[in-house]
Amino acid sequence: MLKQKIIRFLLLPKSPTQSQRLFSHNPTPPTSLHFQNLTKIVTSIGSLDDLEADLNRSAIPITPSLFTQIIDSCKNTAPNRRLLRFFSWSRKNPNFHLGDEPFNSIIRVFADKKDLTAIKILLSELQKEVRVMETQTFSSVVETLLKLGREDDAIGLFKNLDKFQCPQNQVTLSVIVHALCSKGYARKAEGVVWHHKDRIFIEPCVYMSLLHGWCVHGNAKEARRTLEEMKSLGIYPGLNSYNTFLNCICKRNLKFNPSALVSDATNVMTEMRATGVRPNAASFNILLSCLGKTRRVKEACRVLSSMREMGCSPDWVSYYLVVRVLFLTGRFGRGNRIVDRMIEEGVFPEARFYHGLIGVLCGIEKVGHALEVFERMKKSCVGDHGPVYDLLIAKFCTGGEFDKGRKLWDETVERGVVLRCSSDLLDPSKSEVFKPTRKVEKVSLGDWKRVVKVPKKQLGRSQLKRKKKKRASAT
Repeated sequence: MLKQKIIRFLLLPKSPTQSQRLFSHNPTPPTSLHFQNLTKIVTSIGSLDDLEADLNRSAIPITPSLFTQIIDSCKNTAPNRRLLRFFSWSRKNPNFHLGDEPFNSIIRVFADKKDLTAIKILLSELQKEVRVMETQTFSSVVETLLKLGREDDAIGLFKNLDKFQCPQNQVTLSVIVHALCSKGYARKAEGVVWHHKDRIFIEPCVYMSLLHGWCVHGNAKEARRTLEEMKSLGIYPGLNSYNTFLNCICKRNLKFNPSALVSDATNVMTEMRATGVRPNAASFNILLSCLGKTRRVKEACRVLSSMREMGCSPDWVSYYLVVRVLFLTGRFGRGNRIVDRMIEEGVFPEARFYHGLIGVLCGIEKVGHALEVFERMKKSCVGDHGPVYDLLIAKFCTGGEFDKGRKLWDETVERGVVLRCSSDLLDPSKSEVFKPTRKVEKVSLGDWKRVVKVPKKQLGRSQLKRKKKKRASAT
């Protein structure tokens, strides 16, 4: 029996030493225990040297698959520098051969974390080892550079793509132009297109990005030039491009010439129909939104009425924009009639429609009208009414109308609506009632003359001549 145990013991595989385990040509396959131990080490607290020492003491064989799992698990919990040190420690292993795809993935991780220093280090290593940069990695790095305000570095990366074994083609050109235009750098994006148009075929999406970039920048003149250039090349803008241009025109007029809002928007919509693009409800909502901001009530109502005549059915957003400006200007009856007409025409709004209107009415201290809109909401809209109850109960109680607040509270209890506001609002001894007052100070005539300087009566030429004669005779 003892002899059999000894033979069985001698036949067992010998456990390798720490160095053999780390750098053996046939490492043991990673287990969940290895993954847990390495994750614990990477996410722990301590210096970077302590991290590397703990990794060496762990004697866990690192493989590309295990490395990728740990990076994906720790990218949101571990500090950036610890992840970078773990990456450098893994590369010291002579048997650890990381492919181009995992290398690109680690660059994208640091790009998402907006770590510019780590990105520069990894890009330098990528260039030294003559690795291939993927288009997705290029896109992530460019977006991060633009978010950090380094648009020149993004353009420089595109110019030096050949050093990273990534071609300058239609895809990478579209990526850099779209990224620049989304941040408003339309002029620099146009320079990139102009510099490479002889070598790379410019796709229609690039011109659409340039149009969007000029509109984001607020330059309607350059946006119109880009639009005409597209037409001359046989690239006809679609609905989204025209709506972007219309938004730019309306915002410019909102700032400089509000009276030209309707006329300029009508001209753009006429141009859209001439090119075979029919304006939709979003097109009219752009105009209605700007008209509401300038309180041009009559024009907003006229545009809403003419939408069906132009072959476009208004949606609930169109009605909301008009009713909102009517409520803000005190036309409550007319606003309620438009809401009734909307429901009669078969347009059933979402809960946000009523939430927005009730918020507007509470903001202008018209809680009674807000309660009427809420009653209409309960009849025609099914959804979460809890936030509206919270708003109205708080508004009634802070205004001193505790009976109405208590009534709404009891109604929520019957309907089983969950509230976020506290029941202390219903207690007059705990709830602070807001009563706006204005101090009226009596000012005497003498005090008023001291504060306000009364302008002297202006004298005519004849009176000035007489004054001069009197002074001359007196001297």
